[in-house]
Amino acid sequence: MEPPTSSRLNPRKRRKDGSGPNGATELDGVPPKMSRRSVGLREPAPFSDEVEIDYSKPYIRVTYEEAMRGTPLDRPVRVYADGIFDLFHSGHARALMQAKNLFPNTYLIVGVCSDELTHNFKGFTVMNENERYDAVQHCRYVDEVVRNAPWTLTPEFLAEHRIDFVAHDDIPYSSAGSDDVYKHIKEAGMFAPTQRTEGISTSDIITRIVRDYDVYARRNLQRGYTAKELNVSFINEKKYHLQERVDKVKKRVKDVEEKSKEFVQKVEEKSIDLIQKWEEKSREFIGNFLEMFGPEGALKHMLKEGKGRMLQAISPKQSPSSSPTHDRSPSPSFRWPFSTKTPPASPGNRSRNESAVTYDISEDEED
Repeated sequence: MEPPTSSRLNPRKRRKDGSGPNGATELDGVPPKMSRRSVGLREPAPFSDEVEIDYSKPYIRVTYEEAMRGTPLDRPVRVYADGIFDLFHSGHARALMQAKNLFPNTYLIVGVCSDELTHNFKGFTVMNENERYDAVQHCRYVDEVVRNAPWTLTPEFLAEHRIDFVAHDDIPYSSAGSDDVYKHIKEAGMFAPTQRTEGISTSDIITRIVRDYDVYARRNLQRGYTAKELNVSFINEKKYHLQERVDKVKKRVKDVEEKSKEFVQKVEEKSIDLIQKWEEKSREFIGNFLEMFGPEGALKHMLKEGKGRMLQAISPKQSPSSSPTHDRSPSPSFRWPFSTKTPPASPGNRSRNESAVTYDISEDEED
């Protein structure tokens, strides 16, 4: 039975805009949380020439149905995936993760092509073969690494490594004079398709570097690389240094502008705060003033009370009508000026008061 097509797989794809954590899309949903534990490996994957294989047992491939049902622990499904893996990135890791999870019990073998084959059939690489071998070795999904892997898989190679299935994306890979180097693998029913991660590839990374060459050249000059190491001419070196100085000046101006904006914003906030406090105090002062000096204020009531007390103190008290009447005693004598009557005088004052005319009137006569 034929292996599943790519439509049955549902690996996560990375969008070009990089939305979501780790390139996850909205269709992926929220991954379930797991307990905090160490699931990483402590050592890199071994090379194939370092692994001992028991050739005494016959090489019998497992079918797709047997692989999906699950094989014994001592007989995992041996899946092979090959590539260049230059500038090893998350797209490579995701492809290997898919290959590792094709079956319940999978042993993943990864072949890495040499520099000679790669330069002849695909082009120049950024990393040399040893760097690429080492990068793949330290991928957590890899169980074994094949150095100097063949460009086209032969039956002898498949039998030597006892490979059950070959994992790769199902896009036809035309190379070495063939429309699809995996055509014979697909016809043999050994092909297990995976899906490419969109938005990330070695060519995309190189394109970014070439597009922004000046930026990265200046970056490395700042970090101590010489113009000779970067293959930069003398004129370009001076140009980059001048651009760097101009950028520093621009950055300083921008920092001053930002600080000025922050200062102005703080002053505005402080002014608004002061105005609000002034308005509150003004309302409070006006309210207190009206409460004291307004038409119905406390001062008016105080004046009324004071006026009433003054009038009460000035006006005499009226005798009550029910009080009993007493005979008044005769009032002391009162002398009227210009009176012809002379009151009786003492012998000592008689000569001095002879010319004075007085009347002795009582209180009854006055009434």
